[in-house]
Amino acid sequence: MEISDSDTLFERRGAVAWLTFNRPQARNAMTYAMYERIATVCDEIEADDSVRVLVLTGAGDRAFVAGTDINQFRQLTTPEDAREYEQRMDRVISRLEAVALPTIAMVRGYAVGGGANIALACDLRLCSPDARFGVPIARTLGNCLSMNTVYRLVDLLGPARMKEMIFTARMIEAAEAHAAGLVNEVVPAEQLAERTQALAEQIAANAPLTIRVTKEAVRRVLAARRTAMGDDLVQTAYMSQDFAEGVSAFLEKRPPRWQGK
Repeated sequence: MEISDSDTLFERRGAVAWLTFNRPQARNAMTYAMYERIATVCDEIEADDSVRVLVLTGAGDRAFVAGTDINQFRQLTTPEDAREYEQRMDRVISRLEAVALPTIAMVRGYAVGGGANIALACDLRLCSPDARFGVPIARTLGNCLSMNTVYRLVDLLGPARMKEMIFTARMIEAAEAHAAGLVNEVVPAEQLAERTQALAEQIAANAPLTIRVTKEAVRRVLAARRTAMGDDLVQTAYMSQDFAEGVSAFLEKRPPRWQGK
């Protein structure tokens, strides 16, 4: 079965469902509708007992997802807009993180910003040697991460490595991501899809309730630590002159001029 809405593709390969972000001309940058599709797919597969594993990937070989489509940030003009944007992202990514089935991110090329967040919310990550992970907002937009995204990065990378990644705005390459435990396997690009399907089928053949309760147990352990709120931080970053400058500079393809205001 295949269902397409052009920007996302959904298909079944036996007990494995595949969701593909399909804007290769834009490095699969996410629209709001694409984010919402993640949530609806989670609902659909939880209601289908024949689906055992969900794989998420990006079309083409340049990017898994290169973040949120920057044009949409022009709509963030009030503190409420900024909070609602991050709340939307948290709702969708938390839905992916909590979906009852195991999830695998198959990454080629860039998993940046929102793309890194999607990949890191999955249970497992397989990537090709050309994969790059990062959240370069200190170089590009001058915005900030939601508290849940901060928790997720700290859980996976540790506080020092997470801060270094944000402070320097650098990309983490596949080999380093694997050594840091961010990625489970690095697989040659020509073998990546086959290996991902094989891993998904291996998981799908195991006891689904064992997998489900183990995933939920880990989620509860992590969620119990996520108590701090960050609306004030989101408002500070998104309502700043620097954020407006960052968005304009990105769309105009020029370096931003930061003022710290």
